[in-house]
Amino acid sequence: MSRSLVVGTRGSELALRQSNWVKQQLEAKLPHTDIQLKIVKTQGDKISDTPLSNIGVKGLFTKEIDLALFDRQIDLAVHSLKDLPTEIPEGLTIGAITKREDVQDVFVKHPRNNHTSLMSLPKSAVVATGSLRRKCQLMHFRPDFIVENLRGNVPTRIRKLDASDWDGIVLAKAGLERLGRSDRITEVLSTELILPAVGQGALGIEIRSDDDELSECVARLNDAETEITTRAERALLRHLQGGCQVPIGAYGRILNGELRLDAMIGSLDGKHAIRGTMRGNREDAESLGARLAETLLQSGGDKILNEIRGGESIEIPYS
Repeated sequence: MSRSLVVGTRGSELALRQSNWVKQQLEAKLPHTDIQLKIVKTQGDKISDTPLSNIGVKGLFTKEIDLALFDRQIDLAVHSLKDLPTEIPEGLTIGAITKREDVQDVFVKHPRNNHTSLMSLPKSAVVATGSLRRKCQLMHFRPDFIVENLRGNVPTRIRKLDASDWDGIVLAKAGLERLGRSDRITEVLSTELILPAVGQGALGIEIRSDDDELSECVARLNDAETEITTRAERALLRHLQGGCQVPIGAYGRILNGELRLDAMIGSLDGKHAIRGTMRGNREDAESLGARLAETLLQSGGDKILNEIRGGESIEIPYS
């Protein structure tokens, strides 16, 4: 490829680490291509204190980046896959999904806290998170927890923890590892306890659908197993019409050549959590995700979703 490339990214330290990693991978495969990063500030970056569940906007961290792709200000974009809506705007596509890092969430204790696990925390312990998915599952097994809202990038969340009187916070393991902050991990939380977000731990590389030359290049970064498992997760989320306003967790993986998908729908207060598992062929990832979603709905998930949805999410128009 003789052309130069501009990679769009959010401006957080984690986003830049992830985008620089993709840049380095592309440079190794395209040694004669000039590749630059361009920071694009999204609406989600501008609204840093309001809980995501209160904003109710689809594409909160992607709309401005999508527009930059349409306007040809950038050639490709690097996203945390869990931030990418399951419906990609017409004219854009996911060109690659990178090999997934550890999907698990972790507990990070306050430096003054001597308790090293969530279960050992005292009654009415204060734990902070910005995710309804985490809040629901935390309160499901520890209804006594006081769960505080937490927004901001990973370093900001850690600074807020250290300056607070909280007992700890819950974050994604992959983000801490990518930032070299594994030293702050107190406990790795089992997926039996807390299911991750859809796509957690993977990166999605978004390009224009008609850019065949670039599509061929970025496809070299695609990890087939991660693509299969996250397709199942994203199909489930799409079928449930879920987003940041609904506590939904999912975890797909290949076990003994078979695709296994675990998922949950929970109530906002954590009192109810409908969880299910389904296995099937790797080739049927999307239909497996849709079937498990329907099973969860029929098991009571529909009632939970109806209670949560007082109003629909606002779709940001691409104009």
